[in-house]
Amino acid sequence: MRHTPPKLKAALCALALLATTALPMASAPAVAGPAPAISAEAAAAAKPVPTSGFSTQTLKTLNIQFQYQQTGYWCGPAATRIALSAKTSNLPSQQQLANELPTDEDGTDWIGQVTRVLNNRLNTGYYETKEMPNDPPTQAQRDLLWHDIVYDIDRGWALVANIVAPANNHPPGYPNYTIWHYFTVIGYDSSDSTVLIADPAGFNPNATYWLTFNQLATLVPPKGYSA
Repeated sequence: MRHTPPKLKAALCALALLATTALPMASAPAVAGPAPAISAEAAAAAKPVPTSGFSTQTLKTLNIQFQYQQTGYWCGPAATRIALSAKTSNLPSQQQLANELPTDEDGTDWIGQVTRVLNNRLNTGYYETKEMPNDPPTQAQRDLLWHDIVYDIDRGWALVANIVAPANNHPPGYPNYTIWHYFTVIGYDSSDSTVLIADPAGFNPNATYWLTFNQLATLVPPKGYSA
């Protein structure tokens, strides 16, 4: 595991942390008081995750085949494989995808490489590379990202996002330094503006978890996504 970020090309994948720690059950307080306010991010992280594809009027998630990344720099191949699994059961290995992207020990350079491999593997021109160079993103970029998530998930397509997560803006469970990473967006809930993430890093004890859309929109810049 890398404890400090090395020199990077464009995207360093986070090493999967597969072990989890059981936490002791807290004792009930002697006197019940008002429930403390929790942030939208904490509320999203606490949401239950459907065990398979699920759809309601406001919520839709995809069936996928999940794999943790098999090296500390294969988040690009792993996230690409998860996205492919929403459309096909004929899945390549992470090694094959690492060769095709290509990915080396500095990671996967650019989200456009993911777009190319997704289209080649699915024999389609569906996926496009969407850049989000502004940090914070513009309202137009945020609107396009939400539109793409809903449009794609409704049609059975997963999205791959290239993110930069500084220590002050982390998905749940991430270590306390900047993470350059790829993960897959596999669902949304418009009732509370949250998105379901399949994260091959394994920092979170859950393979999939909810993020607020607002947080996702702040994690992608200055990188981009395939949608």
